[in-house]
Amino acid sequence: MMKLSLAKKGSDIVNILCLGAHSDDIEIGCGGSLVQLKKTYQKIKFHWVVFSAAGSRGKEAAKGAELFTAGCEREVVLKEYRDGFLPYSGAAVKDFFEELKGRVDPDLVFTHWQGDAHQDHRLVSELTWNTFRNHLIFEYEIPKYDGDLGRPNLFVPLGEPLPEQKIAHLFEAFESQRSKPWFDRATFLGLMRIRGMESNSASGYAEAFYCRKMVL
Repeated sequence: MMKLSLAKKGSDIVNILCLGAHSDDIEIGCGGSLVQLKKTYQKIKFHWVVFSAAGSRGKEAAKGAELFTAGCEREVVLKEYRDGFLPYSGAAVKDFFEELKGRVDPDLVFTHWQGDAHQDHRLVSELTWNTFRNHLIFEYEIPKYDGDLGRPNLFVPLGEPLPEQKIAHLFEAFESQRSKPWFDRATFLGLMRIRGMESNSASGYAEAFYCRKMVL
């Protein structure tokens, strides 16, 4: 297993850009890895963007960002595009990506997997690659009814107590989702367990990503 050095030459700060179509996407997809990164690097600045985070869901998104980036510098941007209709606001979303590119030069980008069944997720992934062409991008996965889980090629082992900490943060931040059958401890823990088995994680748990391009 190779340790990745993320900070740019001459800098001791690691800039991480987290992109999510909806409130809770980032936290579900890569929350454990974000906490693991905090344990690995002394100085991290998180740039956190959620595209559909209106009303009470915006408050939940802000709480999720606070929990998962605690102790680090962060910039949180919550947009209010209509849930499920992101592709139909494509020009405005594209304009925002261009503005984001002008002020954020991330060492690592977390975004949705391009093969995700949700149209909002796919658009965010497509524009991530279109905008941050010369950056390291990890695409995260979101379990859902559509059954679109694939075969990721990059794994982040999660030592104890990170799996349970991730789940606790999810339930604390996203109160409106607790009644939904998919928002379940067994679902989140089960996926981390499967990815942990696939990566031979010492703890038995991991998060998995798609990394289409990496320059060493």
